[in-house]
Amino acid sequence: MAKKDFQKEDAQLENVNEVLSTAGQWIEKNSNTITWCMVAVIAVVVGIVAINNYIIRPKALEASNENAKAVNYFMQGEWEKALRGDDAECAGFEAIADEYSLYQQGELAALYAGICSYKLGEYEDAARFLKKFSADDLTIDPAASMLLGDAYVQLDELDKAAKAFLSAAASKNEVIAPIALKKAGIVYMEQGGMKDANRVFTQIRDNYPASSEASDIDKYIALTE
Repeated sequence: MAKKDFQKEDAQLENVNEVLSTAGQWIEKNSNTITWCMVAVIAVVVGIVAINNYIIRPKALEASNENAKAVNYFMQGEWEKALRGDDAECAGFEAIADEYSLYQQGELAALYAGICSYKLGEYEDAARFLKKFSADDLTIDPAASMLLGDAYVQLDELDKAAKAFLSAAASKNEVIAPIALKKAGIVYMEQGGMKDANRVFTQIRDNYPASSEASDIDKYIALTE
């Protein structure tokens, strides 16, 4: 190796030693700060694990058990008891949705509460509960949005109804989307918005030709031209 290369290597080594020495001095000078930072990080991690193990999981399990009791009434079509409980073992979806609102089971209870409220003709409550629900599911979420639209129709809040129906249609679910589009179109017709109605009816014809909603959609398209 040439002498020039040795000199270059020595210079690089000196730079490395200088950096290490400086870093070592900084660590020594700030050792207390570094220690406390590490302690803080460990405390946060331990805290998260503890919250998950001793609070979140038990609460989620508790909410799931409560939901199961109300679901029994729901499956029997006993909407009142499913919604408000039976004054015995079942708290009811309404109470579960409020108490466990920060948990997934609480959101699920809100969906059930919205359905029960709609069945009971309590449309304001139905809308209130259904707005609390959201899920990354291409069937349940759009179905909930469509029911929300139905509740708004009953409340004669047609702008909100159309928006909810279009939100359901945005899922492009082959079953739900054409139904939601047709509902939106009828709402637009009710409002006199024939251009908007024609647009959504045409989407049914073009995008969902195999759906049952498409079977007579030309009639609706003709009415809105």
